[in-house]
Amino acid sequence: MKLPGTTRIKKGLQILKKRLVSSSLVLMYHRITDIKTDPWSLCVTPQHFSEHLEVLQKCARTLRLDQLAHYLRRGKIPRRSVIITFDDGYADNLHTAKPLLERYDTPATFFLTTGCIERHREFWWDELDRLILQPVRLPETLELSIRGKIYEWHLSKDVQYNEDIVHQNNSWRAWEKAPSIRHEIYYVLWNLLKPLDENEQQDVLNQLITWVGAEPSARSTHRLLLPEEIKLFGKGNLFEVGAHSVTHASLPAQPIAFQQHEILQSKAYLDDLLKNPVASFSYPYGDYTAETIALVKEAGFSCACSTKAGVISSKTDSFQLPRFEVLDWNGEEFEKQLLKWRYQ
Repeated sequence: MKLPGTTRIKKGLQILKKRLVSSSLVLMYHRITDIKTDPWSLCVTPQHFSEHLEVLQKCARTLRLDQLAHYLRRGKIPRRSVIITFDDGYADNLHTAKPLLERYDTPATFFLTTGCIERHREFWWDELDRLILQPVRLPETLELSIRGKIYEWHLSKDVQYNEDIVHQNNSWRAWEKAPSIRHEIYYVLWNLLKPLDENEQQDVLNQLITWVGAEPSARSTHRLLLPEEIKLFGKGNLFEVGAHSVTHASLPAQPIAFQQHEILQSKAYLDDLLKNPVASFSYPYGDYTAETIALVKEAGFSCACSTKAGVISSKTDSFQLPRFEVLDWNGEEFEKQLLKWRYQ
């Protein structure tokens, strides 16, 4: 027999139990800036990031990721703890995010893609944006050879593209319906390039550069951190630097030896640059397998982040730490999201 109110009481107890159990949230950011096009929602404006930090200062205990890993090893993590992480290694992490984090005395962990640091090029997905989605006139037909297969597109009316059209489409996200042929091409190419290695990606980008008649340059708005800038994160105890592979390759799509090189070399580069061993790793695109995890452990890391959403408890695997992706919300919406994630 089912007693009246039993279900409601049981649900209330479940919520209460969740609130009493120590848990932690790891937040994933990429960039703190405001740019014209952001197909993957990587950017949070400085104003909104400042509001996020104000919310966290009121309602959370903030830690670095290596500190969370330490607590996990002891089997007990601080209540209401939150960890801020940044993936990739954009220069705005230093010049915009760091001063705001310092103003709110909030720690953070920055994952860097080491092979891109001294290359003076943009990430491949940003180069796609620069070559296809920006307001330049393009040839009528695009023909590319990718792994021996020929792809062809006709741009039709999208040959000509101006600032007004860019502005009209600046809220487009890559998983939404494409508003133009250029956006269709961008998304198809993103999916074709993602599983390729760096040399194959560069070959396709070089074909695009020739087709557009552009130069292999990097926009100041999309530049990456320089070695001397990275060292500034290593001063003091507020920030941690972690590795994010050498070339930002999707590791499971590559042979084991390639994965091992990406993991070991990214750690070795940062260990040498910072004169201190880095302890945390972030899987590019959040992609990994059991073999990838084993390689990260063997390399000497103490924890690794995925991009799967989830709350961390004392039983969470340190090498499969879930994270919540933070979008460009204002402070009020960010606070709602924190509560939703915490008590989901």
